[in-house]
Amino acid sequence: MQRTNNADEKRFSYLTSEIEAAYHEAALKFGVSDSAMRILYTLSLGGGEQLLSDIVRLSGISKQTINSSLRKLERDEIIYLEMAGLRKKKVCLTEKGTILAQNSAMKILEIENAVFASWSKVERDMYIDLTERFLISFREKTKEIQA
Repeated sequence: MQRTNNADEKRFSYLTSEIEAAYHEAALKFGVSDSAMRILYTLSLGGGEQLLSDIVRLSGISKQTINSSLRKLERDEIIYLEMAGLRKKKVCLTEKGTILAQNSAMKILEIENAVFASWSKVERDMYIDLTERFLISFREKTKEIQA
């Protein structure tokens, strides 16, 4: 197995932590929790509604955390749930939720889009390809870990 040098490992770890911290700070500025921001972000990508299972898959947050956050968002009248078929639930933004999403998650999407727009197509494609390769490899290697 080829090892990267220690400086690369530290830089990668630092950058990963700093990106997570930047998203956390943005959520705080908008007055929402990290999990609520991820839900609002995912709902915004879906035009204001998503299947619950898709929110879990797309947000990367555990189902338990999603459900806890959804209950709070529902109490705060940010979202409502409706049945989508016999066994599926759809999460939808209320009018109040749409305003919150426009003033938070959509701002994050605009910032991301501005950053990506400042890169060339080659740079965007390379970033996405390498990120996807890293994720696939990481998942494969973590499956090999014996508990």
